[in-house]
Amino acid sequence: MTQQIKLVVGLGNPGEKYADTRHNVGFWFVDYLADEYRESFRTETKFQGEATRINTSVGDCWLLKPSTFMNASGRAVSAIAKFYKIPVESILVVHDELDLPVGKMRLKKGGGHGGHNGLRDISSAMGKDFYRLRIGIDHPGHKDAVSGYVLSRPGKSEQQSVEAGIEEAARYWLDIQAGQWDAAMNKLHTAT
Repeated sequence: MTQQIKLVVGLGNPGEKYADTRHNVGFWFVDYLADEYRESFRTETKFQGEATRINTSVGDCWLLKPSTFMNASGRAVSAIAKFYKIPVESILVVHDELDLPVGKMRLKKGGGHGGHNGLRDISSAMGKDFYRLRIGIDHPGHKDAVSGYVLSRPGKSEQQSVEAGIEEAARYWLDIQAGQWDAAMNKLHTAT
């Protein structure tokens, strides 16, 4: 049985200081989706984040940007999931991925956290059977450089590549939301 996506969590850090950093590409994706469906985020204190709901031909879907910092994302995700009784298999987490070239987009179900603190915290709070949309930001080359790298802004061409990838992923949004994973992966993984 296909599992429809009922909640999309964009990972990032709150505040202007982080808005344009590589670590916030998950926020960029949910912002793009909200714009596409002409919805606006509003602060939802009970969910420890900003949320909105989009309505598509597939159905309703919540979008969430946790206002906890990255390493406490699980609190926000579990709060909204419990409130709306959304099972973990109906959650898509969108995050930056060091192990993919800039702008590459990959869908995946479950798996480890790969050192990503946001994924680690969500897995700890919810289990790891959620779906992921991984947005490639490339690797700085050495593990000691990772923290500074993810918290800095991408160059202009990198940003354009990420934005093009986000636009491409959004093009297949209805397949993703409907849980048509083979179709979505085939299209997205071929396109980016």
